[in-house]
Amino acid sequence: MKIAVTGASGFIGSYILSELDSRNVEIIAISRTIKHNSSSDLKNVQWVNLDILNPPKNCFKAIGEPDNLINLAWGGLPNYRSNHHIDKELPSQYHFLSNLINEGLKSLISVGTCFEYGMQSGALAANLKTNPDNPYGKAKDTLHNQLRELSKIYPVKLTWARLFYIYGIGQAESSLYSALRSSVINGDKIFKMSGGKQIRDFMPVEKVATEIVDLVFNEEAKDVVNICSGMPVSVQKFVEQLLKENNWNIELALGEYPYPNYEPHAFWGVK
Repeated sequence: MKIAVTGASGFIGSYILSELDSRNVEIIAISRTIKHNSSSDLKNVQWVNLDILNPPKNCFKAIGEPDNLINLAWGGLPNYRSNHHIDKELPSQYHFLSNLINEGLKSLISVGTCFEYGMQSGALAANLKTNPDNPYGKAKDTLHNQLRELSKIYPVKLTWARLFYIYGIGQAESSLYSALRSSVINGDKIFKMSGGKQIRDFMPVEKVATEIVDLVFNEEAKDVVNICSGMPVSVQKFVEQLLKENNWNIELALGEYPYPNYEPHAFWGVK
């Protein structure tokens, strides 16, 4: 089996490549910025330099005519309120993916976001009606609907995987996990954060990668799945768990930052 991965040099992409490599499949790693050294320990990876915003003609052939594509690529993050998502990413993603489907792609797993649910609180099931509230969530939701309509015309198996809160080594420095880890490594005495009472659904990136790759081999995978732990936890408790698990010693300064206004106070995923 030949599997292509867009956004392969990104945070999640590197873990996806490792997971795929353990399954002994042929891997096409697609990226605007190829990191050859990052794949030096992988056995079955071929890198393709390609920009989704400016793809070549005959894209499907250019990426090696894979049996399945895992689409992770998306620019403009973590600025969720930027219109870049609607003005640039959405049309470019649809143009790229629709061309692949038109040219023969038979199976597509594309990642979405929990922000597609908008400001809805509580337990969020995959079949819940979406109601995105920010440009990032709106762009993802629109792309999913466009691809769903396309799958009615072409013989492509579409799986839309909505991600919740991911954490792990290699994540952007602005993320909660990376900022906490850097503060500990730097020897800081305190770590400034929000009040920590908001409820979220956190999942380690290794587990996220495994669940996404499992979808490749799951013939019965539903149209939409939540990639989540299904376990609600407060941000404060999550941080305290990280400190305990990693034997980190730092004082938490709660209430230093306001709660984000682009997401509900309490929500989590349902498998």
